[in-house]
Amino acid sequence: MFYKFTTHIGGQAVMGGLIMRNYERYVLAVRNSGNEIVVERHTWYSLSKHPVLRKTFIRGFPILLETLINGIKALNRSAELIESTPKKNTPMQMFFSLVSATLLAVLLFVIIPHFFAFAMEHIGLGGSIDSLSFHIWDGLFKIFLFLGYIYLISFIPEIKAVLQYHGAEHKVISCYENELTVCAENAKRCTRLHPRCGTSFILFVLLLAIIVHSIFVPLILFFPLLKNSAIMHSVVILFKIILIIPISAFAYELIRASAKRTANIFLKILSVPGLALQILTTREPSMEQLEVAVIALKEVLQDNPQNFITAPYRIIENKG
Repeated sequence: MFYKFTTHIGGQAVMGGLIMRNYERYVLAVRNSGNEIVVERHTWYSLSKHPVLRKTFIRGFPILLETLINGIKALNRSAELIESTPKKNTPMQMFFSLVSATLLAVLLFVIIPHFFAFAMEHIGLGGSIDSLSFHIWDGLFKIFLFLGYIYLISFIPEIKAVLQYHGAEHKVISCYENELTVCAENAKRCTRLHPRCGTSFILFVLLLAIIVHSIFVPLILFFPLLKNSAIMHSVVILFKIILIIPISAFAYELIRASAKRTANIFLKILSVPGLALQILTTREPSMEQLEVAVIALKEVLQDNPQNFITAPYRIIENKG
C-alpha cells in the first residue's frame, strides 16, 4: 500500500471520536450528545525524552507504555466530553484505569495462554514447556483470543462506533498522505487499512513472542530450582512478562520499517497479515464520523498548508 508521502501522524479511536497525534501534541475531537463537535488540544505525555530511550530497538517499549497512558487518558476524557455536563476523572481514577488495563492484558495474553498450552501437553496434543509445540499452542491461543475478543465486542453498539472511528482515522490520514484536499467526501473514497496501525503492531508482538519464547524459555529451565513444577511455571510466566520489553521494541521497528515507501518486498509481505486483520478492527465510518476525524487531523497539524474542508466545531480551552 503506497502513498505519495508518509507521515508520523497517528491516532486512536475513543468514545464518540478520536485523537490525532503529531510529535509532542495531540488533539481530541468528539461529537457530543448535543451533536456538536468539540476539540481539545493536549500535550503528549512522554516517557522517552531521554536520548537513550529514543534509540532504535530501545524506544519501542517506552512508546508502548506512553501510548497506553495517553490513550486511557483520552478515552476517559472523551466519555466526559460526550455528556452535556462532564465530570472530570481524578488522577487516582486514571491510575486505577491504567493498572486494571495492564493486569487484564497480562491475564489474557500471558497467563491464560500459558496454561492453555500446559493443558494441551496434558491431553497429549502438545509437548512440554521446553518444546516448540508448547509455544506454538501458547501463541495460537493468544491470536485466537485476540481475534475472538475483537469479534465479540464488535457487536456492542458503542464498540462498533469506536471501530468506525478507527476506520475514519485511517481514511483521513490516507487522504492526507495522498495529497488530496482533506474532507469527509474525499476521505470516504480512501482505504481504511493502514500499515502503521496498532493492530499490525499487536500482531507482530504475538507472532514474535512464539519465536522468542521458543528460543529463550528453554534456557532458563536448566536452573535446579525449576525442577518444581509450580515454581517452574511461575518463573516462566514472569520471564514472559519481562520479554514483552524486547519483543515490543523489535515489533515497533518492524512496523516502522514495513510502513516505509522504501521497504523491501519481504517487509511488505510481513505487513499483509496486519492489514488483513484491520478488516476486523475497523469498520466503514459514516460521513459524520469522518467529519470529526478531518477536524482532529487539521487541528493537530495546525500550520500545515494543505487544504482542509471541515464541518463547524468548537475548541475547548487547552487541558494540558
